[in-house]
Amino acid sequence: MSETPKLEKCPTGIDGLDHITRGGFPRGRTVLVCGGPGCGKTLLGLQFVVRGAERFGESGVIVSFEESRQALMQNALAVGCDLPQLVERGKIYLDCIDFPAEREVEAGEFDLDGLFVRLEAAIRAVPAQRFFIDGIETLFSRYSRTEIVRAELQRLNRWLREKRITALLTGESQGGALTRYGIEEFLSDGVIRLDHRSEEQIATRRLRVAKLRGSGHGTNEYPFTISDTGVSVLPITELGLEYPVSNERVSTGVTRLDTMLDGAGFFRGASVLVSGTSGTGKTSLAMAFVAAACARGERALYFAFEEAPSQIVRNAQSIGLDLTTHSASGLLRFEAQRATAVGLDTHLLRMIQCIVEFQPHVVVIDPVSNLTGAALDRDVKFALTRLVDHLKTKLITILCTDLTRERENVDTTSVELSSLMDTWILLRTIESQGERNRGLFVLKSRGMSHSNQIREFVIRSNGLDLVDVYTGTSGVLTGTARIALEARERFEHNARERKLAHLRSDLENTQRDFEAQRVKLEQERDHSLLAIREAIAEMEEDARESSSTLRRISEIRVPDPGSGGTDL
Repeated sequence: MSETPKLEKCPTGIDGLDHITRGGFPRGRTVLVCGGPGCGKTLLGLQFVVRGAERFGESGVIVSFEESRQALMQNALAVGCDLPQLVERGKIYLDCIDFPAEREVEAGEFDLDGLFVRLEAAIRAVPAQRFFIDGIETLFSRYSRTEIVRAELQRLNRWLREKRITALLTGESQGGALTRYGIEEFLSDGVIRLDHRSEEQIATRRLRVAKLRGSGHGTNEYPFTISDTGVSVLPITELGLEYPVSNERVSTGVTRLDTMLDGAGFFRGASVLVSGTSGTGKTSLAMAFVAAACARGERALYFAFEEAPSQIVRNAQSIGLDLTTHSASGLLRFEAQRATAVGLDTHLLRMIQCIVEFQPHVVVIDPVSNLTGAALDRDVKFALTRLVDHLKTKLITILCTDLTRERENVDTTSVELSSLMDTWILLRTIESQGERNRGLFVLKSRGMSHSNQIREFVIRSNGLDLVDVYTGTSGVLTGTARIALEARERFEHNARERKLAHLRSDLENTQRDFEAQRVKLEQERDHSLLAIREAIAEMEEDARESSSTLRRISEIRVPDPGSGGTDL
């Protein structure tokens, strides 16, 4: 059995949309883009044709029943599409068809023969491989017979397919229906619905591929934005858990914190959360982290939602960190904006675009908790999940600071981010003896052994440091109490050292005395032994002499009295 040929795709050139549609629209088929006013239908269609000419060398035709030629060109330029130049170069044919109100009267039979002739001429003029018809419902707005509208729409769809042209049509949504007539979506091979909604006084845009015949596609709602670079769609729910991991380690920027993290710091590509109440030093840790990255020659991207870049740089100087040099060298880039300035999706897409453009090694979001002002906590968690997954696929290390409140449990975060994070560092305020000091401990760090001890986090003019805290019957001691205890312990230690030195001196003196006595006794012993040996030698000499004398005496012959003579 022969295999069914794979459906050829026509890439849209729209950021994220090709990923959702698994490579683009089915080539040679018709896709309907529907939605309410102002949701971006026309801009998406313009971008589809313009990107085709710019990136893929495919000419196109744009036909509008709603806007003038000048308005379309201005709208395209506003989103980074140089439509006038492409029209001038003959890459795109632009035709704006106006139906005066007095001519739009339903009379007799209705067909599109005249339109087909006009469209045929436009296609041949380029020649076209892409087609965009804006405001298709305007063509039928003055005709009440639905069956005729349906038949002509079906005829238009067949005509475009015969031409092997990939076409995009726009239609207005009304009420609960996708389109005005409720039949356009059934006749098109694909349907994309755009939505511009407002929740909690925050506007967001959503895109959903309702159908795409002959092609797999993502079925969820995806946020998208319209900026000066055009329509951008973030296929955030398409990101999965298939990403590379690294055993390489990167410094936290604080030597003793590296020591607490198995002696080497974070894993490359890890997600790090630094949480704590106001004033505990979260931003200081973030600044030390990016300063260490830049010192290694790596690029760092800093998203600030509370402070201006100039203020961050100034504050960094007060703790011995020179971010000015790194910023001037291009290794450090700041992106600062109030979280409430735009919706969460816009923030997320902006961050993704900055990451793609700057290609950083490390990213800081300070503080991530401010995003709750732009959306619900649930949506913030979903958005950050998507961002973390995106960064992990590129082995980019991300550090997020999170502001917690005094009354909250230390083991919670503002939007329940802890499960997303590989390393969680908690900063807290320690109150003792009328002082408030900073404490730091590592709540978790996946894939490595780490210290479970609390350290006092000290911020000085020459940098950040961690010192051991003192625990005892009075609890944890920090600040002045720790310093006083250190002073007392130093005094006691010095006293012990002095006493030990005195004892060692006594020991040395005693050893010297005993050594002197030992030498004297040995000398006396040697003298006595010598005298004894000499005495023994004299006595032995005397004894030998006595023995010799006795032998001589014994050898003298005494005369026998009976012999009468003498032998002299």
